[in-house]
Amino acid sequence: MLRRSVIASLVCVAGIICVLAAGPSVQQARPALSGTVTAGSEALEGVLVSARKSGSTVTVTVVSGKDGRYSFPATKLEPGAYSLRIRAVGYDLDGPSQASVAADQTTTADLMLRATKDLASQLTNAEWLASMPGTDGQKGQLLNCVGCHTLARPLNSKYTADEFLTMILPRMQGYVNQSMPSHPQLRHAERLKEERGDQRVQVYRGVADYLASVNLSSHPTWNFEFKTLPRPTGAATRVIYTEYDLPRETIEPHDVIVDVNGMVWFSSFGEQNLGRLDPRTGKLTEFAIPEHKPGFPTGLLGLRSDAEGNLWFGNMYQATIARFDPKTETFKFWPLEGEGNIDAAQINMVSPQSSGVDGKVWAQNNGFAGIHRLDVASGKLETFEPFKGMSGPHNIYDVIPDSKNNVYFTDFRQRHIGRLDAKTGQIDLYETPTPSSAPRRGSMDAQDRLWFGEYRGDRIGMFDTKKEEFREWPIPPKWSSPYDVVVDKNGEAWTGSMLSDQVTRLNPATGETINYLLPRSTNIRRVFVDNSTTPVSFWAGNNHGASIVKVEPLE
Repeated sequence: MLRRSVIASLVCVAGIICVLAAGPSVQQARPALSGTVTAGSEALEGVLVSARKSGSTVTVTVVSGKDGRYSFPATKLEPGAYSLRIRAVGYDLDGPSQASVAADQTTTADLMLRATKDLASQLTNAEWLASMPGTDGQKGQLLNCVGCHTLARPLNSKYTADEFLTMILPRMQGYVNQSMPSHPQLRHAERLKEERGDQRVQVYRGVADYLASVNLSSHPTWNFEFKTLPRPTGAATRVIYTEYDLPRETIEPHDVIVDVNGMVWFSSFGEQNLGRLDPRTGKLTEFAIPEHKPGFPTGLLGLRSDAEGNLWFGNMYQATIARFDPKTETFKFWPLEGEGNIDAAQINMVSPQSSGVDGKVWAQNNGFAGIHRLDVASGKLETFEPFKGMSGPHNIYDVIPDSKNNVYFTDFRQRHIGRLDAKTGQIDLYETPTPSSAPRRGSMDAQDRLWFGEYRGDRIGMFDTKKEEFREWPIPPKWSSPYDVVVDKNGEAWTGSMLSDQVTRLNPATGETINYLLPRSTNIRRVFVDNSTTPVSFWAGNNHGASIVKVEPLE
């Protein structure tokens, strides 16, 4: 009896200990904030609900499910006063727009939506293109406009075709690619492989005539019906977004990557700064970069790491290859010199991924569609011109080395994937299956397969460098225009759209895609996947919104 009593007491004590130990887990499972989203009597699926604590630079967003319910985990919202906003095309928030979150409690905030009175202000670039009358060729002329601003800007204008032709388009052409309305910068010279003279005038005329036919120059309002994309459903609603706002609207986080310590690094597209964000605290540190060509446009493009964790990038119109050592927080620079340092010189992507093979780093020069190879030890720079002597416009956009440090490159103006042999210098060109697909940016996987975005083809492309074979996967919706592609540890491919504000997750084996709609208008460029988390986490910069976005799928 005594023994049984002792055992029973021990079991009871153990049970109490287990309950106490389970307590925090139970509390963590309780949501901090939840509610139902309705419009009239209808519960709405796929509404993005964002919460931002007063005085914070961090916004957390969840998505309502099929029953219209949304829920913020307690781990994502600390106690405090929060402002709320929603994203659901066709609707505005009708109240409430504030919520108070307390510790160890669930705050309920049911959200009521009303039909918007200004649908045009909610349209993405992809929705404008889907709505406008015209051929794919006419609409495709506008795809480069979104690099500096949204299509709402010319569509809301009242310029005539002649005004577009003689004033607006030549002025737009004079700005460098890292320009945006709050920070325009003028180019000093034309790229050598672009249209000129009468050929350029013809291009301008086509764009001018088309824009004048769809803007407000001859109508009090748009003479076409707006077509919107459906709200997220199913797996696309099971996701959490975290946005980190940056302190100046002129910060353009073009490339965003995460290092092994969980620190977030980004290249500023229009300023002479390399940025580091601590996602745990939101603290931003900027490392200033000197100008090597004073008076020329500023800004960085590309951000990739070598095997030692050093960060490499191109200082664009400053015509400089740069390396940053995060351990010592110091830079090393290799400026272009001599005849190669023309006014149009533009060092963009710098690729050190396989530099351990031979001590050499690849880069491209957009000024004349060239490729550079830097010998890091000696500082010697070799230059290759794959399209020298060839007619037509060409634009080498990205350079991606394979495991042996041969380099593959994309021709953004055409449909080519090129290969430059590291030992012989031989150049081979391969055509993508989709004509005029404009392969833009990509990455090499562990099997030496090159994955890339087909910007004008609405596809993800893959080139098997060993078999010399292509595969392509359509990426919905039309006008998705994927910019970059990366493959995660599970073999799924990820890309982001500059036009639809969506991040796409592709299962290459089945062709199935999930489109995660982002909480606000987001100009995505480089995409990055953090494979250290389960599920994986996706990161990108909002290039025109001065913010960094983390996407955490829940499955």
